[in-house]
Amino acid sequence: MMLRSLIRYGAASAALVFLMTSCGLRRHPYENPISKDTQQPDKVLFDKAIHDIEHSRYEIGRLTLQTLINTYDSSEYLAKAKLAIADSWYREGGARGLAQAEAEYKDFILFYPTMEEAAEAQEKVCDIQINQMEKPDRDPMHARRAEDECRQLLEQFPNSKFAPEAQQKLRNIQEVLAASEFKVGTFYHTKGSYPASANRLQALPDQYPLFSQNDEALWTMADDYHRMGDRFEAREAEAYTRIVRDFPLSGHVSAAKERLQALNRPVPDADPTALARMKSELENRERAGIPGRVFGVFSSKPDMRAAAKSGTPTMAGLRPTTPVSVPGALTGAAGTTSDVSAQVLSDTSALDKGQDARALPPGQTAAAAQTGDSGQAAVAQTQPLPTNHTAPPKKQKKVKKAKAPKVDPQPKGAAQPTPDAPPKADTQP
Repeated sequence: MMLRSLIRYGAASAALVFLMTSCGLRRHPYENPISKDTQQPDKVLFDKAIHDIEHSRYEIGRLTLQTLINTYDSSEYLAKAKLAIADSWYREGGARGLAQAEAEYKDFILFYPTMEEAAEAQEKVCDIQINQMEKPDRDPMHARRAEDECRQLLEQFPNSKFAPEAQQKLRNIQEVLAASEFKVGTFYHTKGSYPASANRLQALPDQYPLFSQNDEALWTMADDYHRMGDRFEAREAEAYTRIVRDFPLSGHVSAAKERLQALNRPVPDADPTALARMKSELENRERAGIPGRVFGVFSSKPDMRAAAKSGTPTMAGLRPTTPVSVPGALTGAAGTTSDVSAQVLSDTSALDKGQDARALPPGQTAAAAQTGDSGQAAVAQTQPLPTNHTAPPKKQKKVKKAKAPKVDPQPKGAAQPTPDAPPKADTQP
């Protein structure tokens, strides 16, 4: 009997707590209160609005703050009231609430760029995009916007107290963006599209040097160059060299050294700075627990535990690279020659007198492509220029069959000829 009473009492208490929480009776303290103790009308309105926001009565709090802004346009609490409106939308959450909060924070930064709260507002904008980020194999739109907003915080407020935390957030975001590019590159490699794979992977070590899987990207990229032929041998050797030098604790170091020896290329020594940084990252890397590994596949949020904990994040966005399959793309770092050569013509008349390089220029027939003594093509019957739009077939007109002429019927009373009767003989002399 006592046990049943305890169970009922516990259930009633839990229900009461749930009702109090859902009805807004639970207080969530506001981060930016005004500690000044005064009974000024604008201060009274501000305190009442903050009390409503802390108890999740967001709409009522915003109406009170808007009354303060419209009534006391010269109040010292005007900036705080505008920031509180943005914070109320941020607390309310949801797609609509976050969009309204971002717009209010942007307005606050525009009107009050020198206040300390402006850096906090920019951090909230960055957090809004981070909270909407998805896994690397999904749409990276929010990850790219989060990268832009966190970079804006570091550029506009470099001395803010939020700058160190923003750096770590930027490292986490770039880990997700680099993982997205890495997944696309490995997909192309699996499907046998090696130029596309190399084009995706070659940007990761250069533009995202803190990416946790850069050694895997270099190894896959080296295999792409190896399968693309001897013409890309220099780039293949360069990828193996970077694995040995910049990632000395990678599992591909021994295999990369063997490949360099097979290619008759020098084997570099490990970079001490890279070795120390890689040791520190492996020691401080967070590991997923059993619940995280089991239920992580059902979550839409990206896993950012492998992100770097030190180092300066890249302050420029991902820039597209020139595909290695483009003629002339190998000139420079790889040290090979280009397939395409160009020169400046001093005599511009050669453009008018020279023969067209195409076997059959557009708009000419084979007979018109014959050249004379002057090297110019004879003008002949032209053909329509090529186009990507095919004209619909013309409908053929139906030819009407000619009808046989009608034979007038014989008049009534006339003798009808008999086809079998022989003709009458002429009796006249």
